[in-house]
Formats: sequence, structure tokens, C-alpha cells
Amino acid sequence: MDVRNCKSCNKVFNYIGGQPICPDCQKKLDDKFDEVKKYVYDHPRCGIQEVSTEMDVSVAQIRRWLREERLTFSEDSEIALNCEKCGKRILTGRFCKECKATMASDLSGLYVKPEPVKKPEKKPGDNRMRFLDGN
Repeated sequence: MDVRNCKSCNKVFNYIGGQPICPDCQKKLDDKFDEVKKYVYDHPRCGIQEVSTEMDVSVAQIRRWLREERLTFSEDSEIALNCEKCGKRILTGRFCKECKATMASDLSGLYVKPEPVKKPEKKPGDNRMRFLDGN
């Protein structure tokens, strides 16, 4: 059992994984995410600083949601991220579509499908019953 202090409220909680925040703070963060998502939908050309100021959320948290592909901005928005592999402009996530496809094909090439095991052929007249000696 891993017990930690919440990074947000300093309350002790049972840490399972992910961000080191307690369930209450996680609920508040999820509610805030819903508000930010609605604001971005209603204001498609807004900037990240505007969203941060209006919704009282840190820029780092908004960028985290973008990298996790939970949040995305419109094509004509001034907000953009760069692909971590090639540097191409992307709207959400860590990698562009081309780099994702390349990485997926590289990974699928590593897996070799095993050959099916061949059953030994039966010889004619080999269908007799066998007995094991008890000695």
C-alpha cells in the first residue's frame, strides 16, 4: 500500500497511480476540465493564456491536457504543439499522425507470428491401444 500526501491539498491518501493527488482534488480537477473544455468549444479562437486567465487554470495544466489528447483546439487557433519526433505543428497529443503511423509499423514489425506446430502424421496400422508396464 502506497500512502502519499496530495500535491494539491496535502491530505494523506492511498496512491494508486497517475497524478499524486487525492480523489477529492482529482474530482475538482475533472470538473475544472469540463469547464475548460466547454469554454474552448464556445471560444474556438482563444489563446492558451486567455483560457488560463478566464478559467483560473495553470498554463501547465492546459498543456498537460493537450499532451494527453483530452483537450484540443480548433485548426485556426493560435495554440499549437510540436511533434516530439519531427517538430511538425500539431493540435493535440505528443506526435503527429505520420510519426504515430511510423512508430506503429515499426513496433508491429518486431512481432513475428509463430509457426503453427505440426502434428506428427499417423502411420497406417498405428491406431492400436498402448499399455504402460507397471515395473
